[in-house]
Amino acid sequence: MSNRPITVLLVDDHELVRYGVKSLYTELQGVPLRWLEAGTLQEALAIYARESRIDAVLLDLNLADCKGLQGLRCFVHAHPEARIAVFSATQDEFVIRQARALGAVGYVPKGVVSSEMRETLSALLWPRGGPQTHGFAPRNALFPRFSSSAMYDRVAELGPRHLEILELVLSGCTNQEISDSMHLSLGTVKNYVSSLLLALDVKSRSHMVSLFR
Repeated sequence: MSNRPITVLLVDDHELVRYGVKSLYTELQGVPLRWLEAGTLQEALAIYARESRIDAVLLDLNLADCKGLQGLRCFVHAHPEARIAVFSATQDEFVIRQARALGAVGYVPKGVVSSEMRETLSALLWPRGGPQTHGFAPRNALFPRFSSSAMYDRVAELGPRHLEILELVLSGCTNQEISDSMHLSLGTVKNYVSSLLLALDVKSRSHMVSLFR
């Protein structure tokens, strides 16, 4: 990779954000960066399918044609080989762990200082060490951690299906509604919810919901 420009697809619906990122990071570790831009999820999917080689994708969470983690789900489903990092101003531990479970290889917070973002981008592009570094990238370089992460890590360890059901619970869905939308039996949904209550060490759905408000 060090002998050619690195291609990164930046997906964000704010033109000024895209311009700022491209202007700040024209190269990494002496290797030129080639930036591709998309303002919507559908545009990004088309560009990725069309281009012969894209080394990484920076994907904003909220775009005009998708909200939240739905865009990540769609991108991973369409291009499972893609190295996708979520690019977002959200610093919610649950969202970060969810993104990781759904297939993101990194989480790049907007608003961090330039040196921190440069370190994260380098870890994204060279997880085993780049041209000007030695050894593997730091473990925390791709996924930021917060002091309150212990509770969320317990949930993330349960797997993506639990996270998906938790997301539906937090949005106000009943067990029956979750059963219908996910095509699972009601008993299976109840078992998943019970596992979530146990993982979060709470006794009720209302208490569980209150943890994320």
